[in-house]
Parts: sequence; structure tokens; C-alpha cells
Amino acid sequence: MGQIIVMEELLSNKIAAGEVVERPASVVKELVENAIDAESTSIEILLEEAGLAKIQVTDNGKGMDEADAVQSFSRHATSKITTEHDLFRIRSLGFRGEALASIASVSKISLWTSDGDNVGTKVELEGGRIISCTPAPIRRGTDIAVKQLFFNTPARLKYLKTIQTELGHSIDLINRLALSYPNIAFKLIHNGQTIIQTSGRGDLRQVLASIYGVANVKKMVPFQKESSDFQISGFATMPEITRASKNYITILVNGRWVKHYGLNNAIVDAYHTLLPIGRYPIVVLNIETDPMLTDVNVHPAKHQIRLSKEKELMELVRQTIRSVIHRVQQPPKITEKPEVKKQPSVQFDFFKPYSPPEQPIAQETEEIMGQPTIIHEANIHETIEPLQEEPVPVVEAYVEEVVEAKQPFPDLHVVGQIHGTYIVAQSDDGFYLIDQHAAQERIKYEFYKEKVGEVNASERQALLLPLTFHYSLDEAYRIKESLQELQDVGIFLEEFGTSSFVVREYPTWFPKGHETKIIESLIEQVLTNRKADIKKLREEAAIMMSCKLSIKANHYLTMHDMQQLLESLKNAQHPLTCPHGRPVIVHFSTYEVEKMFKRVM
Repeated sequence: MGQIIVMEELLSNKIAAGEVVERPASVVKELVENAIDAESTSIEILLEEAGLAKIQVTDNGKGMDEADAVQSFSRHATSKITTEHDLFRIRSLGFRGEALASIASVSKISLWTSDGDNVGTKVELEGGRIISCTPAPIRRGTDIAVKQLFFNTPARLKYLKTIQTELGHSIDLINRLALSYPNIAFKLIHNGQTIIQTSGRGDLRQVLASIYGVANVKKMVPFQKESSDFQISGFATMPEITRASKNYITILVNGRWVKHYGLNNAIVDAYHTLLPIGRYPIVVLNIETDPMLTDVNVHPAKHQIRLSKEKELMELVRQTIRSVIHRVQQPPKITEKPEVKKQPSVQFDFFKPYSPPEQPIAQETEEIMGQPTIIHEANIHETIEPLQEEPVPVVEAYVEEVVEAKQPFPDLHVVGQIHGTYIVAQSDDGFYLIDQHAAQERIKYEFYKEKVGEVNASERQALLLPLTFHYSLDEAYRIKESLQELQDVGIFLEEFGTSSFVVREYPTWFPKGHETKIIESLIEQVLTNRKADIKKLREEAAIMMSCKLSIKANHYLTMHDMQQLLESLKNAQHPLTCPHGRPVIVHFSTYEVEKMFKRVM
């Protein structure tokens, strides 16, 4: 007797559920995406116990007739693709045809649906088997309730996290879908309490305000650009608004939220030297492209995507965001937090595990861009005013390099110094504090970055006694592969035996007394990374050299030295942050000073 058999359909559906239905949020994703594909303009998601007890999604989409309602729970049932050619032009969110069958195999489901013209249909399933199919009232749209998730696969339950964590995943999902489709009104209710509600008016700013708060949205700038293959647009925060993780970066490709390591890095790289280490921006990036250039059939959950012309797209994203941030960046301002007299409420962070409050959340309707919207009270950090439209820089064609417009630097007159660390200067609009070490780091960084990129023979000096460096055999092999890259940043290594190297000369502009340390650090960069990246090596060299030679704290300067430092800072390309992303200068306006001393009320 043969050992190979064909599995029963219910068993294969349970196995598929292991890939598609990872947690309650996975079910929410599939059901809401179906509602979006059905051209809904209003979608309500109701959860009980984070979805473990019940998940109900109600929409006003196209609905189905009785035949389609029954067929939709069959394995590989889909209305999105009919031939293999359709796989290369996928525009819908769902298309694999296994979601409903997989969900039904591990839960109890009730479905009510109607196309609005014919009698509706009610279908009930348990463990993947249809137990009833009866007529239902006519109401255009679909209402599907999933109860007792994993009731017949209890082993799956032990892998789930706390109620708060599981709810957090669903909140994260709906937030991203709301950002993807601002023209759809989303409402998320958990245990009778409204958590998320968007207007569906098509204004992305309103959605951003409801998720991140008005104060943060005021610090976001729009961007837009296109090439022959891609159109990108979205919003990005100014450098003073940061978060501790990359979870606040949302990437949308043809309306689909995706995870893409390369695009994430391109966005973060756009803020290079503008953000402190370990801090990240809030960014919503929308990419429109021909579906032929994408492959979304990479993973059953459809979170991942492959992109053709990926390097071109990453460079387009990096240059566009970097250009607009530098164009509008200004020195950080010290502002007094206004009092907002509201009832106490629970602080929400929508991209972190959520703990349900004991009392309902106080909500308030405010006008954003002239239209009312619901703002979560806990996100309001300042007096709400209508958001101002900002000009959207548009470049019609892709170019190799974007010329970054420089924000004008104020004319400053030195007043004095605090603790040998901070320079006090004034101008017509108030006074400024400048971190002298960070300021000189920025100046020297730009100097060394230019020097490292132009290593030439005329700027070298020979050593009376060469420097010797010893490594293991495998390290020496990797160093030998990168000798040219090291030479391009001023490290002239010569092989000396099997695993040693000597340096007989180095550039004259190397910081005196730090030559050995810099050479060792740059060689370590080559050993740490599999492939030497000349661009990163130059960055690392410039940052190290600037830090070594910059004046430190508790170093007292003359008035002349301080004024000269500010003049040099004024001429820097990006004078507001040091190479590590820390602020160089902080502004106190005249009004703010007068307010502190109660001269104005």
C-alpha cells in the first residue's frame, strides 16, 4: 500500500491557517482587506477580548449573492484573478483565495451579505463546515463575524500574547490601513469602546492628526516626486519629532502596506546626521507604480514585496525626503507647553501594546483643514489651530542628484559663554544657545567629508617610522580585498608578511595625534561589514576626524573665537545638527522670554 495520500480539505485548510491566521490581527487584516476590495467607503471593526472572543467587520461594499457567499469559503476561491497573467498586474489587496477558508477552519463564522438588489444571504460555518445557508434582509454590503478563534486548535492559543499586545497589533493594522485609504471611514471598537475613528473624507492630514496628534502633524512636511517608473508622495516629520523605533515608518505600494528593508533604510538615510543615534522619524511614504514592477505574491500574509528597479526607487526616496527636510529645517524653538483643560484620559501610543482604560476615552471634535474630525484627547499637546497648507515641492523627472536648498542662518552677535560649553548669542528675533562642541563637529565634518573624497598625492606626508598593524589570517584576507577602498579614504596599507600591514604615509590633514586610532577604526569598519562601502567609509572617517579635533565642554573661548566659530557655522551646508544628529543651536524668541518674565500675558 502506498504511503502518500491526499489530505482532506479541512486538514489542508488548517495547515494553511497556520500561515495566514497567525493571531487575531491576521483575521482583521484579511476581512478588512476584503471589504476594501469590495469598494466600501465605510468599514466598522468590532473586537471582543482583542478578537479572541469575537471579530466582526461590517462594510457597505458590493456584497455577494447566495452562490458567491457559499463559494467564497472554498479553498482557492477568488474573484481577483482568473489567469496566470493576472498575477503580474495585481491591484487588489486580496487575491490568493485561501483566507476565508483558512479562517473558517479554525473558528465559528456567521456571514450576512447582499448586493443591495436581491434578497440577502446568511451563511454559518463551524470548523470550516457550512452548517446553514438561509435568506437574510437586504442591506448592501457584508457583515462577517468570527467567533471563538482557534477553538478547535487550542495549541495555537499558547503562542498568543496578552490581550493588550494582541489588541495593539490590530490597532497598528487599522492605523496603517487608514493611512493607505484616507477616503474610507474606519471605526475600530474594542469591548464597546471606540479606539479609532476616521472621517473618510480623503484628507491624509486628518488621518495623520487622528493617529499622531495635531501637534506632530504641524511638524510634518509633504513631499512629492516622480520618475519614469515611480510616483512617490507622503509626509515626513521634521528632525525634532522622533521615535525610538522604525515602527512609525509606513510604506505603501499601490495602496498596500508593505515591509521593505531597503526602503526603510533609504528613509532613515535621508535623515543622516540630522537625528540622534537610535531615534527615527514618523514618515508615510506612498509609492505608485506599474504592478508589473512589483511582486506581492512573496508571502501568504502579503506583507513583503519584491520591486524591480529597487535601487532607483530607494535613491529617489532618499533624495526627495532629504531635500524637503533640509529646505524647511529651522533651529529648534523652546516653547512653553500650553495648558489644555480637559478631563483626565489615558495616554495612547498606537504603535505599542495597548492597555484598555477603565474609563471611556474623552474625545473631541475639532476642525482640521476646515473640516471636523475626531481627535483622541490624549494626543492633543497644544492649542488646536487649523493646519496650514504647505507648498508641495514637485519634481517631474528623476535626476541623479537633488540640489538641497539651504535654510538661511540667522545673523548672530555673541553675548557670552555658559560653563565653557554653550555660546550665548542674540539676533533681532531673540537669543540663541549654541553647543560649541557640536558646532565645531559640524564644521569639521563638512571639511573632512570633502577632503576624504579628494585624496591626492600632493597632500600626503611620509613617516620616519612606519605604523604596523597585525591581524589574524582571515581578517588579513578581508583587508586585502578592500585595500582600494581604504586607499580612497587616505589609508595606504602595504602588506607586511602574511597577516600584517604597514602605513608609510598618510594625508597631511589627518588629525594630529589620532592617526593610529583613525586607521584602526576604519580597518575595523571593513572587517565588520562584509563588503566595503566607500560611501560609508568616507562618512565614518569624516565623523571620527571631526569628533577628535572639536573643542570639548569646559573649554573657555575668547569673544573673537566664539564669533569666528559662529561665522564658520553660518557657512556650513547643514548647520543645525552635528554629524551624530544632535542639535547644534536652540532658539528662544523674544516673545517667549517676555512671557517667562510675565511682560506679556
